[in-house]
Amino acid sequence: MITTADEKLLRRAIGIAAAAIAQGDAPYGSLLADPDGTILAEAHNTVRRDNDISAHPELKLARWAARELDLDRAALTTLYTSCQPCGMCSGGIIRSGIGRVVYALSTEQLVELNPQSGDWPTVAQDGPALFGEARTPIEAYYGPR
Repeated sequence: MITTADEKLLRRAIGIAAAAIAQGDAPYGSLLADPDGTILAEAHNTVRRDNDISAHPELKLARWAARELDLDRAALTTLYTSCQPCGMCSGGIIRSGIGRVVYALSTEQLVELNPQSGDWPTVAQDGPALFGEARTPIEAYYGPR
C-alpha cells in the first residue's frame, strides 16, 4: 500500500528524473530512504554519459546499499524510483537486501510512452554442461555438499 509519505518521496524521485534531462541524461531517477523518510542516497541514469549499460539509478543505489548498509538496516529501506526497475536492477536490488521498492511508472506504461524502451532482443542460452568440472571451484570455495 502506497502512503502519502511514499508519494512525497516518489515525487522527489520523479524530480530527480526531470533534473537528469537538464544534465543531458535519460529521465530516470531514484532515491533510497530509511523507514522515517530520511533520504540516504539519490541517483539518476547516466548510461549515455558514462558509456555504461549498468548506470541505472536503481542499480547504483543497490550497490550503494550493499556497500554502506548492513543487511538488517538495508531490509528496512525503501527504494523510490520514477520507473519500475528492469530485470538487471531488480537482481541487484534483491542481492543488496533493500526491503521495498515503490515506483511511479510501470514497465508497460513506460513502453506506451517510449516504445523503444521495450525493444530488447532475447539471448539464446544453452546449458547446463560440464557439471563435474564446473562444480570444482564452487566446492573449493563453499565446501562440498
